[in-house]
Amino acid sequence: MVSKPVVFTRDTELLDAVRILVDRRISGAPVVDERGNLVGVLTERDFLRAALVAGYHGESGGRVGDYMSSDVHAVNAEDSLLDLATKFVETGYRRFPVMEDNRVVGLVTRQDVLRAVIDTFGPRRPGDRGSVA
Repeated sequence: MVSKPVVFTRDTELLDAVRILVDRRISGAPVVDERGNLVGVLTERDFLRAALVAGYHGESGGRVGDYMSSDVHAVNAEDSLLDLATKFVETGYRRFPVMEDNRVVGLVTRQDVLRAVIDTFGPRRPGDRGSVA
């Protein structure tokens, strides 16, 4: 889990937000209001939608709030590894904001869950089925 995730506000300039996503090699980030409450998420898909609108209408830019996904699914900080894996499988999402006391405290990705599974079951030993050593 990323414990200090990049977050945006609705008023963040869309191009600034996308530059941050690209520069940090992340595919999305939570959007919060002035109190820090989760109000949406901005994803690569949202930006591509904005790019299509710009291409068709000759407009560029805009604000995160104009294009963010506001139907946000989040997980709780106390959710188990099994809970997280289930939610990823059921929704197909790549990331979830992690919430505690109604505040975004992190961001968990499918890769984070896979790493946790590896950590839980230990490193592979030479001779294990599927081992490349």
